[in-house]
Amino acid sequence: MTESLKENKHINIGILAHVDAGKTTLTEALLYLSGKLRKLGRVDRRDSFLDTDVQERERGITIYSKQAELSYEGVGITLLDTPGHVDFSAEAESVLQVLDLCILLVSASDGVQGHTLTLWSLLQRYGVPVIIFVNKTDQPGTDKEAVLKELKSRLHENCVDLSRAFSGLTEEDKEAVALCDDKLLEEYLAGETEINSEKIRELLRERKLFPVFSGSALKTEGVEELLRAVAEYGAEGEYGNEFAARVFKIRRDGHGDRFTYMKVTGGVLRSRDVIGEEKVNQIRIYSGDKFEPVNELPAGRIGAVTGLSTTKTGMGLGALRDERPVSIEPVLSYRVNATDGTDDNALLAALRTLEEEDPQLSVFCTEKYTEKGKNSEIWLRVMGEVQLEVLKRRMADRFGITVGYGEASVVYKETIASAVEGVGHYEPLRHYAEIHLLLEPGERGSGLSFASRCSEDILDRNWQRLVLTHLGEKVHRGVLTGSPITDMKISILTGRAHLKHTEGGDFRQATYRAVRQGLMQAESILLEPFYDFRIDLPSDNVGRAMTDINAMCGTAAAPEITQDRAILTGRAPVSCIRNYARELAAYTGGMGQISLSPSGYDICHNAEEVIEELAYRPEADLENTPDSVFCAHGAGFVVPWNEVPDHMHVK
Repeated sequence: MTESLKENKHINIGILAHVDAGKTTLTEALLYLSGKLRKLGRVDRRDSFLDTDVQERERGITIYSKQAELSYEGVGITLLDTPGHVDFSAEAESVLQVLDLCILLVSASDGVQGHTLTLWSLLQRYGVPVIIFVNKTDQPGTDKEAVLKELKSRLHENCVDLSRAFSGLTEEDKEAVALCDDKLLEEYLAGETEINSEKIRELLRERKLFPVFSGSALKTEGVEELLRAVAEYGAEGEYGNEFAARVFKIRRDGHGDRFTYMKVTGGVLRSRDVIGEEKVNQIRIYSGDKFEPVNELPAGRIGAVTGLSTTKTGMGLGALRDERPVSIEPVLSYRVNATDGTDDNALLAALRTLEEEDPQLSVFCTEKYTEKGKNSEIWLRVMGEVQLEVLKRRMADRFGITVGYGEASVVYKETIASAVEGVGHYEPLRHYAEIHLLLEPGERGSGLSFASRCSEDILDRNWQRLVLTHLGEKVHRGVLTGSPITDMKISILTGRAHLKHTEGGDFRQATYRAVRQGLMQAESILLEPFYDFRIDLPSDNVGRAMTDINAMCGTAAAPEITQDRAILTGRAPVSCIRNYARELAAYTGGMGQISLSPSGYDICHNAEEVIEELAYRPEADLENTPDSVFCAHGAGFVVPWNEVPDHMHVK
């Protein structure tokens, strides 16, 4: 094992921020002060250590997560830099599952932005301890105390200024720390305990305390204290002896070799180990563009592995058998075509390769069923236009394919209003399966969940497990627009197998048909994506903005007015507000700004119009048929969905 892997303490940290908060600059400062770099790189000089991609340097933004290895005061640190632009937030989210600690960067001049709140929710979702760094406090007009007050009100009341932690905490500082935990406060006031690094580390790890540091990354002011806090307060994870790992990124190098980036969360991964049915060929520890080959990767370390062809982002390996797909989903879809004559098969193959590497890119080859018949189309689901521009360049540089896009449309979803039972029967000759499913509406944003209410005396456990697998393996489409279903619990009620003729694929067919048959009976609801918005504009323009929000079917809280500025916050449909920035800039003379962040799905404001425009015909969608197949006189025959209850075998 290399010397770098022998650190007594090693922690994995990430840096998250809204765009233009100075994240890349802070990363450079941390690398420089730790001795990793001899000189500071700059975004404007296009020589930063981790932003090595051509497009990253041209655009001055981080697009892909990167890794750097450093050490400080005997502590080994793997630093993961993440994108700050909202279009690449899924790339940032995928990193969170492998972190021991996160530095959340907030610009003193911008304060807590909409995307900051999104990142904060993600950190809470994954239970990541957080240290906050308020950057750009050297800029004129910034007020550190005002930002700290905003952190307490908009993020968490336990955001505590610890900038004096290494020069001597005041009694006021210590009391602020003690207030984060009732038991600690009681002991502190009784004089039974002292507020020290150990106590701060415990509170940080339990997410009861969020230490705040501040300074200027560009001038490296306050960064030394931040780095020391990371080394002093950061805690390693707890790991078992059995091999386990979490995949957080898939990439291919210039030679086309496929790399699986993972964190080992138990045991040790060694070269030539077999995972599933594939053998690990090589293990690398990356730092920027350079890497160090190693023979083994112990628990708690992050590395890139070759030899695995079926891994995907969020997958658990070894003892970790679950999958954690990113929660941030694309809300816009675009039809894509090759403008240079490339055939659709080659175009789709190239897009599939990029989809595998990019958690925020979804590629769909759809068969559109309308009154005019069936039409094949290739669609992309993406977060925004910047992601589209980056994708277009990657397609040209990597595959030599020039692509064009159609007009944007939002990604709709569907759910149901009340519970319904769906039945699927599949019985062509020498095959047999019948399954009954209960479809129940869930809370908004709950997604899909699957369960069983069926006794194993009625349907064997193995068949039930197979049905649950089939429920989760497919994107089930609604019957209003053919959009994916969500916010629903689907449970096995009953079913039947044949001792001789039932095969695994039979229950797949029965399960798919049962879901669809239930949806055909249900009262379906069309859902559309929403954005949370924050509009900062001159107070004279508040009336116009509120009128516009109402016209966009949005809602807003009472405006916060300070001197000649006002802030409006609220929620509105993506389809209505996504292009509002141009209009806002026009009527405010460039003095108005809007930030948008995904806010989940809710009832579509113009459902009838959308349904009519998409003209989806559910019964013509043969790949998602609601009909069942029964057998009579030695031959299978199709029974329409509405007649299935008259033929089903299990009542």
